[in-house]
Amino acid sequence: TVGQNEYDKDPYAKEFGIEISKELASVEARILPAPLLKYHETGRQRSCLPTVGTWNMLDKKMVNPGKVDNWVCINFSRNVQEVSVTNFCAELAQMCCTHGMIYNPDPIYPPYIATRPDHPDRALKDLYKYVKTKLQPQGKELDLLIVILPDSNGSLYGDVKRICETELGLVSQCCLTKHVYKPQRKYLANVALKINVKVGGRNTVLVDALSRSIPLVSDVPTIIFGADVTHPRPGEPNAPSIAAVVASQDWPEVTKYAGLVCAQASRQEIIEEMYKETRGSDGVIIEGGMVKELLLSFYEATGRKPERIIFYRDGVSEGQFYQVLFHELHAIRMACKAMQENYQPPVTFVIVQKRHRTRLFADNNRSNAGDKNIKFGNILPGTVVDSSICHPTEFDFYLCSHKGIKGTSRPSHYHVLWDENKFTADELQTLTNNLCYTYARCTSSVSIVPPAYYAHLAAFRARCYMMDQESSENGAVTSNAVPTSRGAGSNSRPVISATPVPVRPLPAIMENVKKVMFYC
Repeated sequence: TVGQNEYDKDPYAKEFGIEISKELASVEARILPAPLLKYHETGRQRSCLPTVGTWNMLDKKMVNPGKVDNWVCINFSRNVQEVSVTNFCAELAQMCCTHGMIYNPDPIYPPYIATRPDHPDRALKDLYKYVKTKLQPQGKELDLLIVILPDSNGSLYGDVKRICETELGLVSQCCLTKHVYKPQRKYLANVALKINVKVGGRNTVLVDALSRSIPLVSDVPTIIFGADVTHPRPGEPNAPSIAAVVASQDWPEVTKYAGLVCAQASRQEIIEEMYKETRGSDGVIIEGGMVKELLLSFYEATGRKPERIIFYRDGVSEGQFYQVLFHELHAIRMACKAMQENYQPPVTFVIVQKRHRTRLFADNNRSNAGDKNIKFGNILPGTVVDSSICHPTEFDFYLCSHKGIKGTSRPSHYHVLWDENKFTADELQTLTNNLCYTYARCTSSVSIVPPAYYAHLAAFRARCYMMDQESSENGAVTSNAVPTSRGAGSNSRPVISATPVPVRPLPAIMENVKKVMFYC
């Protein structure tokens, strides 16, 4: 492409003295080793060393299995018979038990068939009312709701999640019809991983975490944050942006993450509710926000306040780096001060970028020669580059922490904007790479550090909570409504309100749901 476009002859490049080579730049790289993962002592394999970024659950049991005593299934698919749903649920329960979970194979009610899939609220609330009547006298709660959805379900998935998480306080697991008919073991194993973390379990942890040997994490209580903001699609100029912040709730394991979400002004990248002040009815200022709530949650879970904060921030362009750093680091400081006057733990603030055009290739595939697990000439998981193509004075690096499945792997670009913990490059790169092996939803390392990934999932989940607001709006465009068009021709444009549209807050997530990884 460079040769065809003749960039070397470009007059503007020549004017500025820029020379463009037709060859790829050669850079030095290192390959970080995969971490050793810990599984339960009762399994045949008590630990696992991933090969080329992947492993499986064969002969392994979850390190901290969750418990599902009371569960029920609801079927929104007209094409699935009750016997098929019953058999699917039995196979799923068996898979959960195989991997160590305490899972009651018998539901408290036969599969409930929703006669009106277009009215999920009525079906879910009727089922919940019946289940509550049966369990409440025994002092029990529903642990899990299995939901069977049509393969093409439109807004049904979002409606189910919104009702369960913001109205009923239920943890749910949705499954498509095609998997009910032909449940493959690999699919069931992946669903079991998701169910386990949704009911408060852990799938795996780093051996180094248990042995307290992770530099600048294991020595003192450390909390790891992840944050992301998702923006509305094109054509929705007045729809709000959704911000999400997650934070680890266990130490030294650092695998459980609680998440909080909020709506804010459209296209606003800075997270506004990380720290906020409100005035109570008595006129007293109340300090709060998402960071403070997560810090308090960490304290309640571990009995100790974090003495170190690591903050991974996703989705920020280079032009907004220091604007985001200034506002959000200040919010972290104020949230800590709101907990205790002199409480100021050191903070490391890292930006995670995936939307860039840098690609890394192995030199003539020599590093991958003979490896059948690496396709398309991709680099190996753990490949890190921190010279040549990185900033000459600032702290940044490229890390490819995952195995490329299709196409060319895209490394993540990490920029360390603030580092009071004084990480060395090796320490932060190793920590980031190792965390990528603790992602709860699969048995493979992922391309971005899990806290940032979880924040991304939580933000997208929260957009489901807006669907009820959208459907209830009439007339003029509001913060949550899709704009209409003038006319039907090619020149039609969205009708945009001339005055700023107030952002409607998201419905609150129920307290019992917030404490688990509901977004997985």
